[in-house]
Amino acid sequence: MSLTIAQRLDRLKVRTTELAHWRDRQSILIDGWTFDGEPIAHHQDWPHRQGTVRFATAAAAPRDWPIDEIRLQLDLGGESLITLHYSGSQSETFGLDPYHQEFPIKGREFSIATESVARFPFGEPNRAPRLNKARLIWLDEPVHKLHLLLRQIGEAADALESHDVVPHLIDAAEQALCSLDWPSDTPSYISRSSDAVMQQKIWELPELRENPAGLTEVQSALAGAAFDALIARLKELQTRFPPNGELLLTGHAHIDLAWLWPYGETRRKMRRTFNTALSLMERSDDFRFNQSTAHYYAQMEEDDPELLERIKKKVAEGKWETVGGMWVEPDTNMPTGESLARQVLYGQRYFEKHFGVRHTVCWLPDCFGFSGALPQILRLGGIESFFTIKVNWSETNQIPSDLFWWKGMDGSKVLTHTFDNPMHGYNGFVQPDCFVPTWKNFRGKTQHDTSLLAVGYGDGGGGVTPEMVEREVQLRDFPAVPKARWGTVKSYYENAHRVAAKKDLPVWDGEIYLELHRATLTSQSGVKRKHRQAERALITAETLASLAHLLGADRPQSLEADWRVVLKNEFHDILPGSSIREVYIDAEQELDGVIRNAKVEQARALNSLSAHLPAGEVSDALIAVNPSLAPRPLTAKLSDGTVLSCADPVAPLSVAIFGRNTLRPAGMLKASAHSLENEHLSVVIGKDGAVSNLTHKASGREAIDGTANQLWVYPADKPRNWDAWDIDADYAEKAVRLDKPESITLVEQGPHRAAIRVAYRYRNSTVTQLYVLTANARRLDVETTIDWHDRRTLLRTLNPVAVRSRTATFECAFGVVERQTHTNTSWEQAMFEAVAHRFVDLSEPGFGVALLNNAKYGHSARGNVIGMSLVRSPIYPDPLADEGEQSFTYALMPHEGAWHDGGVLQEAIDLNQPLVTILAGGLSAGTLSPLGVEGIPVAISGLKPTEEGEGLILRLYEPAGRRGRLSLTLPPEWKASGALNILEEPIERAGPADIMPFEIRTWRLQPG
Repeated sequence: MSLTIAQRLDRLKVRTTELAHWRDRQSILIDGWTFDGEPIAHHQDWPHRQGTVRFATAAAAPRDWPIDEIRLQLDLGGESLITLHYSGSQSETFGLDPYHQEFPIKGREFSIATESVARFPFGEPNRAPRLNKARLIWLDEPVHKLHLLLRQIGEAADALESHDVVPHLIDAAEQALCSLDWPSDTPSYISRSSDAVMQQKIWELPELRENPAGLTEVQSALAGAAFDALIARLKELQTRFPPNGELLLTGHAHIDLAWLWPYGETRRKMRRTFNTALSLMERSDDFRFNQSTAHYYAQMEEDDPELLERIKKKVAEGKWETVGGMWVEPDTNMPTGESLARQVLYGQRYFEKHFGVRHTVCWLPDCFGFSGALPQILRLGGIESFFTIKVNWSETNQIPSDLFWWKGMDGSKVLTHTFDNPMHGYNGFVQPDCFVPTWKNFRGKTQHDTSLLAVGYGDGGGGVTPEMVEREVQLRDFPAVPKARWGTVKSYYENAHRVAAKKDLPVWDGEIYLELHRATLTSQSGVKRKHRQAERALITAETLASLAHLLGADRPQSLEADWRVVLKNEFHDILPGSSIREVYIDAEQELDGVIRNAKVEQARALNSLSAHLPAGEVSDALIAVNPSLAPRPLTAKLSDGTVLSCADPVAPLSVAIFGRNTLRPAGMLKASAHSLENEHLSVVIGKDGAVSNLTHKASGREAIDGTANQLWVYPADKPRNWDAWDIDADYAEKAVRLDKPESITLVEQGPHRAAIRVAYRYRNSTVTQLYVLTANARRLDVETTIDWHDRRTLLRTLNPVAVRSRTATFECAFGVVERQTHTNTSWEQAMFEAVAHRFVDLSEPGFGVALLNNAKYGHSARGNVIGMSLVRSPIYPDPLADEGEQSFTYALMPHEGAWHDGGVLQEAIDLNQPLVTILAGGLSAGTLSPLGVEGIPVAISGLKPTEEGEGLILRLYEPAGRRGRLSLTLPPEWKASGALNILEEPIERAGPADIMPFEIRTWRLQPG
């Protein structure tokens, strides 16, 4: 009876599994184990599973076993770093996990020492860990090779489906199996096959032999002959059915810096994974491995310097590829432009210093969307190519190309490639049913004949297995399956650039928005708030110290050590809020430390500034430093709690000295139980606690449509997947408005500041808001304290404004992005929650309203309603995410003209970084401006000491999409260089104007 191809394939798979039971000729148990120094037996539970434990024993292989056919098999019940110590101080180290449990040995006698944790690769606890397996086997090499080859033929037949080669593959495999002489002795056969799936389901197995016989020499030789004949048959078929397509394989082990495990475990994962990769390189000249993240190598300097030296040797040999050029693989939605610049600056410098290489490829496989500022930042850091696969995760619309030019908002371009591997994405496998669909999904095959494929277990690390390396060799002879070869990421992009120089590739213009994981803009708001504070504190500390240097103080010290901490915590599972609770305990402590250090540096810089100010007769002086390019009226909160809100101006990048007794509140400030008013704004708070009127006095316009600052709770914030990551589009179908406040109270009524407090309760949680208006304010601040104790709920503020516009402006790194306020297309419908930094603005010709914030990122703009997400409380992977108290401020700001003419950016800067003040005496009143910037309005990114040599680095950017004249004014004896890149090296810029739309410009300022 003839069988169908599908039936023959099923039969082939069943018969192939039989070979695995005879993979070893003989085996012996390894006994004598200790657990933290105490004896432990085979199959015994661990005495405890707290922290890192240590197993140890000694082993000896029989003398008649060939050393190159001996394998050590271990399953200790978790993840381990295992070290084999041989005589003569020789040793070798491997990573042990569920995918790496078999290891070659270099000598017959050795000891085994481990560092083990009762965890699986994705952080799951092994709640009942035990010593499951420890034995040496004599590998029957011919059986092993034939078994793997037959498995690959079955996988290829599955993947190739109806391809003409499939019957030939099955026929070849069947002939190979028919050529074997297989044992059938009952006791040995039953014992050998006892661990098969079906045998394990039997009610009671017969008594089993402890060490059943393997194949005879003749039987093993027949397996070897069958393998050779099968390879020869595959080569013949390959001439008739050539490989279809080509993949460049890069060995990879995506190691999340922290995610479902704390960073301390990552440090162990690194050592396990890196040792495994090195062991594969020692046994394969062809294997290539890549690992990004400068921070990991810097950590190796501390944890295992010998391991780092071994890696450096493989980098020099071209086998180990450092990649990426960044300090970590960061989120790119939420960090400031300056933070992203420092990712490249400190990453590239580290790689160059320690490995002698700079990177040309940005490697970000797993981030949750990509800022339109990134292409320019990369190009200014010497990086011309970009890799991700996360764009394939979008749930509604797909970017139509996978080999394309990505054009940033300034026009800079990087060559971008993404592959679509349905088998675990960037954690791919070396097997036909991974190769075939990856090539099939490659849409750029008409432009380029090769796609990239990263292979190796990842996220929790581990990387490539010995089997993957062996599979690649076998697959070289396969017909029809895409050709695959080990190579480097750099070489792939070099070839792709040669193709791009000859062909017109597609272009994607602007941000790459991921239509998934939108909740990462809100989850774990504590780390987001402290991260922003740390960014601003460092930038301000550098700016103050640099201004002091321009006035004659000593050159500032580098704050790179603190920047490294900030950059580390921008990792794409830390800052987005998708990690376990332990990660956020560590992250917030680290960021608190950065903030403290930066405040100390700010105080030191202020004292240094004071020492270089002109002496005078002002005994009670207030020094106010404006660290931005936004002119501001004097607003300050002094150390004794005094609030000042004056009309006195503080110029950009200036130091202003005032006599305190001369300071007066700016204009009038009135307040009542439900209203606040100054010369710019008139505010009425309704009985529901929301803003019922917000009048912009200069224009006479009412700024809101109905009521603003409506607080809405969404108790069904329960995404279908990825709890901390996602907000489903139907979250708003069930909503509760907080419109019955427990109290509305006038709590401040001074000449400089007035405030009304509104208190709400929702179930177990409270929201307390202070509506604050200062005498000189052009915005209404909403100082908010939330004490949250409800799970899987989302709190948002909605603000209908009296403006009609088809687009809203969202601030992003180094500029803004405009997004549609309507939902005409599926692309617009999918963008129901999007990132903004310090403001979102909705403007029509002549008038607009902005929503500012100092700690939030998740926003929406639909019709005339600006929304912002304030807190959400998922239960996975942190059941207590955002539990408890948090405080932040947002503000409503009506203005005349467009956002960039109405002072929106200036007010957003002021909300996030107020003027820096200090009290002093014996000074002369006045203003010193050691650095002036004239021409088109621009914003400051950073003012810092140079990384090499004397002087300072000034980085500015154009924030609104304009171009024009720009010039610098420096103190006598100081001069500015020509244009520099982010790496602080001279470049040629082609812009016809001094600064172009959204351009980042960098100069070196130095005396002489």
